[in-house]
Amino acid sequence: MFNITPRITLLLPAIAIACAAPAFAQQLDMRFSCGVERELDDERVTYADSGTVKLNGDRIDAFQWESALFNPPRSADCSIDESDGLQLEARNNAWRITLQDGQAARTRRGYTFGSRVNCSIRIERDGDMVQMKPTCPALCGARPNFSELSVDIKTGTCRYEE
Repeated sequence: MFNITPRITLLLPAIAIACAAPAFAQQLDMRFSCGVERELDDERVTYADSGTVKLNGDRIDAFQWESALFNPPRSADCSIDESDGLQLEARNNAWRITLQDGQAARTRRGYTFGSRVNCSIRIERDGDMVQMKPTCPALCGARPNFSELSVDIKTGTCRYEE
């Protein structure tokens, strides 16, 4: 007959220690200011983006992003910050920010014309590179979405995606 009680007794403290140990909180703390001129539909346009991102595990300490598209004689912008009712999901150097109520955030900003009310901003970190992938028409005026861009948080260099 086998006696397995000592083996179980030895494993229980190890399991308890593993469960009690706090998980490593992934963090991101960056400020960015980016701009580029491009041809869009045979017109010269300027993209300008700036913001602050401070994420600590599954908590948003600060989030603000202004994304503008200047196309004389008109321009269009998108804007998001903590007052819009942000929610955060975090996993493995990646975060997803969504709105608790897209319609309420849109109305608060004064957008009365019809547009989709969805908003999702994926943020992925790979070393010093942070890629921001927005699908957020809810918080844009006459513009369909925020700019998709990558930021080198060490050098501040930005790259706009096509």
